[in-house]
Amino acid sequence: MPVIVLEARDFTSPLFLVRTLEVLSGCTTFSLVASLEPSHLNQSNIQLRNTFWTFCMFTWCFFFTLTLFIHILSIIQFHSLIRISWKNLTMTAAVLGALMSLSASVVFPWLVMDHGGVSSRSVAAAVASFFTFLAYTTESYILRTQAQEQRGYMGSMPGLLKILQLWGGCYIIPLVMEMVSRPPGGVHSWQMWVSGVSYGVCALMSLITAVVILGDFAGRCFLPFDRFLAVFSLIGVLLYMVATMICLTKILQLRDLGQSDTNKDAELVIMETVVASITLLAYTVDLAFSIKLLCDRSHT
Repeated sequence: MPVIVLEARDFTSPLFLVRTLEVLSGCTTFSLVASLEPSHLNQSNIQLRNTFWTFCMFTWCFFFTLTLFIHILSIIQFHSLIRISWKNLTMTAAVLGALMSLSASVVFPWLVMDHGGVSSRSVAAAVASFFTFLAYTTESYILRTQAQEQRGYMGSMPGLLKILQLWGGCYIIPLVMEMVSRPPGGVHSWQMWVSGVSYGVCALMSLITAVVILGDFAGRCFLPFDRFLAVFSLIGVLLYMVATMICLTKILQLRDLGQSDTNKDAELVIMETVVASITLLAYTVDLAFSIKLLCDRSHT
């Protein structure tokens, strides 16, 4: 079968240009970070640095690979040959890439540039990471302005909320891993494990939902897909309510300690609380959309 490529005018389209920028800025970011010398890194809290260093590098490398894959398939027009919902894949990659790149752009300066660990390469890497975030945000906007049939389910408001839920699960994993490995002083171990299980279950549900939507498996579910989503949203609301209450309790416990060595632990708990609250809001609004959809269909 002959290879079909884009027409000449397509190589100057906004979507082509912004995906090219994503690939270039993503490659530049993880290349600069990989070339940093150990002397330029913050050597305090080595385990903390290693956990979030892995998170940032994984984010940049994964979305660079995924974007390059999407970019190549778009150029040679082979995306129709893969058994996946292409419009949902591109929207998911753009929005989730923007959220994860923003997270890495926040975590990396906090992690590497803390306590005087600033170098020209680390600053350039932070700037390149922010440009990656801007590129993914621009692609999300371009895809979002397309017609509904072109942007798919993930381009709708419920779909965007599910991407936000998936981001919350991905971002909170390194936080939980770090705090389980060395629980903050004054925080009970059962709190860490209850939160970890809640986040893990919700992350698994979000991943299953994404796989079902991207693979067009909705018609093969043993339950109607709208009920399937409503149940997952309800479970997510309940579990994140528990996790958020535990986060608020941990903040009060750390505040009562009032020790200077708990500053880094407090930062982690506050970050966990913010992410958990945002994800809880996403699940709550998504549940409202699901209930409204079920009510509308019951009246027809």
